[in-house]
Amino acid sequence: MRVLACSALAAGVLGAAPAAAQPRKVSTEKDRKEVSITVYNQSFGLVREVRSLDLVAGRQSLELADVAATIQPETVAIRALAGKLDVLEQNYRYDLLSPATLLDKYVGQKVRAYRYHPGLGTEQGFDAELLSVADGRPILRIGGELSFDFPGRLAFPGVPPNLIAKPSLVWLLLAGQPKMDVEVTYLAHALNWSADYVVVVDDKDQKGDLTGWVTLTNQSGASYANAKLKLVAGDVNRVRPELGFGGVDDVTEENGKRDKFQEESLFEYHLYTLERPTDVLQNEQKQVTLLEARGVGLEKKLLFFGQQYWYRGQYGELQSNQKVGVYLDLRNTQKNGLGMPLPKGVVRVYKADASGARQFVGEDRIDHTPKDEKVRIKMGEAFDVVGSRKQTEWRALGSCTSESAWEIELRNHKDTEAAVEVWEPIGGDWKLLEQSHPSVKKDASTFTFEVKVPANGKTTITYRVRVRWC
Repeated sequence: MRVLACSALAAGVLGAAPAAAQPRKVSTEKDRKEVSITVYNQSFGLVREVRSLDLVAGRQSLELADVAATIQPETVAIRALAGKLDVLEQNYRYDLLSPATLLDKYVGQKVRAYRYHPGLGTEQGFDAELLSVADGRPILRIGGELSFDFPGRLAFPGVPPNLIAKPSLVWLLLAGQPKMDVEVTYLAHALNWSADYVVVVDDKDQKGDLTGWVTLTNQSGASYANAKLKLVAGDVNRVRPELGFGGVDDVTEENGKRDKFQEESLFEYHLYTLERPTDVLQNEQKQVTLLEARGVGLEKKLLFFGQQYWYRGQYGELQSNQKVGVYLDLRNTQKNGLGMPLPKGVVRVYKADASGARQFVGEDRIDHTPKDEKVRIKMGEAFDVVGSRKQTEWRALGSCTSESAWEIELRNHKDTEAAVEVWEPIGGDWKLLEQSHPSVKKDASTFTFEVKVPANGKTTITYRVRVRWC
């Protein structure tokens, strides 16, 4: 039973003094004068701290506690803001105090074993030697006998010098003066952020109100109070593989103005800076408003997509009652009430029903979108507008050339007219020979039809195409 004596945990948590004779100093989060965090949406962040250190002139050991448990030690940089400071050696200590590590360190040493005596109503203590902790089951020598699964608790005389309560950086420093402010920067994993957007569309599906949220997650193993927060959006190249780490905070308002992020360009990325300091606490999920836009112009589209492989052979009836996709398009322009680079994230769309209650009508994930670009949101599949395709003719004109005729039927079961855009992907060297409706060549392998489907009616598109693929 791994129960530790309280006195053992209370004393010497940060370890005994090193063997060297130089003084040892410890700096905790209480020494922070300021802290800023730049979080990348790739599950890592850059931490910058300024700490006021109480040192001695000359050589000494400095333990920097309360750093992120996910720190990358090779990325650490320290410099004195004033005065002379030389770093002779840096160590990252992460052998943390736990029941398992404490038992491992005391193998071969004396401990105390306590067992409750029901007749006496008190604990009895025994001197014991910890021989092994294989499979997590301590083996003890008590009174000349070997024992395991001891029905009690073990107590230890102290904390081994090489165990610490939290991950810490330990430097061997040469300081030119006793007191100074130093700046420490490092990269750490498990700091992440994502963008989420909410769009509420009007009754005509032509305009909407858009709100963007930033969701920040801190699982780095450290808390940062009153931090300056910055976010970087973009695909930053990392040499080493990223580590995957998977409550809403109130958004404060002051004088009727909500604090948001200010955006600026940074290299080939975009940087978003929160206008006020905030607490970024361990195991906290925080949400802050990124942007708000009212009356954003929207365009609802019904798209009916074909498949390229249909033109490679004689297939006859292809698929009945094929789904028609529903999309919302919006322009990320200043004229349209936006014009701010949009970080990648999930867009969720709502619309009020006849009673005025908002209902969820779809969501989609968007990529990083610069200003003046189009955003397309896949809402789902239309219920009342369906379609089908069939191949009405096919004949070979050689070993790799064919001619085929196609019929696309669109059926609208709504009481209002529906506009549908039909996309026909096609490969090889192709030529339309006949068509019932005007088409538009989008690129070398796509042509489209834009048709109106009457209320409670149908529209039929036919065309003939010649394809050569070798």
